[in-house]
Amino acid sequence: MFNVTLSDLGSVDESEYSRVIMAARYNGKWIFCKHKERDTWELPGGHIEAGEDWLTAAKRELYEETGATDADFEQICVYKISKPGLMCFAEVKKLDKIPNFEIEKIEFFDDIPDNLTYPDTHRLLFDKTKKVKNL
Repeated sequence: MFNVTLSDLGSVDESEYSRVIMAARYNGKWIFCKHKERDTWELPGGHIEAGEDWLTAAKRELYEETGATDADFEQICVYKISKPGLMCFAEVKKLDKIPNFEIEKIEFFDDIPDNLTYPDTHRLLFDKTKKVKNL
């Protein structure tokens, strides 16, 4: 289990974000990803690369992990494990085929699945998103 702290937006300069994670919805269902090397579910997300802002990274990661080609993004909160990251909500408008990177498949859920790769962290971030979005 990781020690995760949540903070309000603006508590950390955006240039300090190292990762972006998203609770993504498509047609009223939550999207979770299954990595090729694991048998568990994950929220889409990943590292912010050099030269990227959070939105560019969010769009890239969401596409790489779900095939989403059109989505609206909203910042939810800052989270910190070892470095600050950003939790976002993504309303996906269009999905295409998942690129052949590390994700094997996606599934659609009514709520967060039980079998999570990072159960405490992802449940905390998912619940925060649902609360902020009143979902």
